[in-house]
Amino acid sequence: MTLTGANLSLWTIGQNQPKRADHRHRESEILAIDAEVPSGGSAPETKGGPTSTTLILVRHAKTPTTGTILPGRAAGLSISEDGLVQAKAISASLAQVESISAIYSSPLERARETAEPLALARGLEVLADERLIECDFGDWTGRRLDELSKLPEWKAVQGAPSKFRFPQGESFREMSERMINFLDWVHLTHRGECIAAFSHADPIKALVAHCLGIHLDSFQRVVISTTGLSAISITDTANYALFVNLTPTPNLKVT
Repeated sequence: MTLTGANLSLWTIGQNQPKRADHRHRESEILAIDAEVPSGGSAPETKGGPTSTTLILVRHAKTPTTGTILPGRAAGLSISEDGLVQAKAISASLAQVESISAIYSSPLERARETAEPLALARGLEVLADERLIECDFGDWTGRRLDELSKLPEWKAVQGAPSKFRFPQGESFREMSERMINFLDWVHLTHRGECIAAFSHADPIKALVAHCLGIHLDSFQRVVISTTGLSAISITDTANYALFVNLTPTPNLKVT
């Protein structure tokens, strides 16, 4: 996958004009007045050195059941042949990012397999992190999406997810909180660095929504495609969306 023209600038981390979003989950660290983003486009820094950390979020590649089955945390689901092509293309595109210090992944096979080409190219290990795992769909795991969408509970999943818990599974709020915890930890552990994290659609959507100041009840309006790339610049006072769901060709479907 080669990005040219207008898309190319998105790959120069920190050079595009980021969107500003409140960093509300660390209230004790937030100043009374947030720092303004300079007109040049990079997140604010201090004389003591860089304060921004870049988190690149990547959804796993296609699997044989993508779009038809809700696999959840079921083991043994690998990426498809098309998915392998996608994973290799992501690695090639991220070659334009000068430095990636670490690569983290959901422990599920489909995420780790998507991360492997990038890890091989960078000479890094894929580090499993449970906070990046798919939402626990409980009794809904393995069921067909066209059947689930007919259930009365589906309206809550789409319209009021902050109040919904999957039967015998995880709530969307718990999923969101662990992703926010991961973001905070990344900034503390990799301060001033750029790292990549491979996860799943709903966890990434929830974190992107949080960084943009969007309530969890509206997080389903964020679209994250297979191998869609998003990047967040994390600072001590705010988060900045550098780009969301970047794909090699424009994505015009809610998938």
